[in-house]
Amino acid sequence: MLYVDIPTLPEFRALVAIRADACVSIYVSTTPQTQHVTASRIAFGNLTKAALEQLDAAGFDKRRRALLEAELTALGEDDAFWRLQAQSLAVLATPDSVRTFRLATAITDIAEVSDRFHLKPLLRAIAFPQTAFVLALSEGAARLVEVFADLPPAHVRISDLPKNAADAVNRASVNNLTQNTRLSNAEGQKVLLRQYARQVDAALRGVLSGRETPLILAATDPLGPIFRAVNTYPTLASEGITTSPDRLSDGELASAARHVLDRHYAGEVDAAKTLFQTRLGQQRASTDIAVAARAATMGAVELLLVDIDQVLPGTVGETDGAISLASAAGAESYDVIDEIAGRAILTGAKFLGVRQADIPGGAPLAAILRYPI
Repeated sequence: MLYVDIPTLPEFRALVAIRADACVSIYVSTTPQTQHVTASRIAFGNLTKAALEQLDAAGFDKRRRALLEAELTALGEDDAFWRLQAQSLAVLATPDSVRTFRLATAITDIAEVSDRFHLKPLLRAIAFPQTAFVLALSEGAARLVEVFADLPPAHVRISDLPKNAADAVNRASVNNLTQNTRLSNAEGQKVLLRQYARQVDAALRGVLSGRETPLILAATDPLGPIFRAVNTYPTLASEGITTSPDRLSDGELASAARHVLDRHYAGEVDAAKTLFQTRLGQQRASTDIAVAARAATMGAVELLLVDIDQVLPGTVGETDGAISLASAAGAESYDVIDEIAGRAILTGAKFLGVRQADIPGGAPLAAILRYPI
């Protein structure tokens, strides 16, 4: 089992806003196999040492340095903490606090020191959290299952969710239409199924309202297309599970949903790349870092694709977004790509943390703008 605790978007925005005399960001590969975690602990120790050396080179206050070292050393020696890990670990520390996030995605080992946290590696985990809801819908039953990256699926209880189609329309069956001569054919059955689907959709609103978690439909014809026609949840996945859900356990639904999720996320990246090309002709897209920095500072970024691995040390002007690159990483600089992403997110931009191959032209980032600048 993976032990994952991904920051929520509000938590991420709070991390973006943090400023301190020393913000140490350590990302290290880990493993859920406890017997093999020793290598990760050694790597964490080496990254801690590298971060402290950056502070020493900058002449950081020795008393504050000692506090930071004590926090990181205590974490490295915590056997119980290291027993429960996922694929990678993020450690965000100041002399006054330590935050940790266990991630299901693989990342590059890195230690960054600045007056703000290096958060870009978290973007992929937040954008692609590997969680979903599955609506298992048939004439005989309706159930909602929540799927997690690291836990068994959970049945979500909804008090006003119809038990089945017949219950929804107050009939003995939706297939025996002799009770009403107006509904005595296949079209009449579809009328009843549409009523059922509307009631299911209405019941889901209380659970799904305000969320962006993908909803995956598990249903067969004709009920599947009927539900899609009346659905009001905006992030219903275009691809569904076409096997009859009556034959699938919650675990089997979750397994099928994870494959759908992978294709759903790939579709999001493809759609963003297509939109980028469209907006490029309208002067509302750019892979130029200087343009993206200025746009992020102005609140003009609508969507940002960011290479989660590439680091470009320097600074970004607080008011004009002007970039000043540094010759090497150090405590007096930070990753400008990370800073651009943070500013864009704080002003409401959507984002995708991706690999370099997914960004047009192999650039470190691609910005789609709300208006030309």
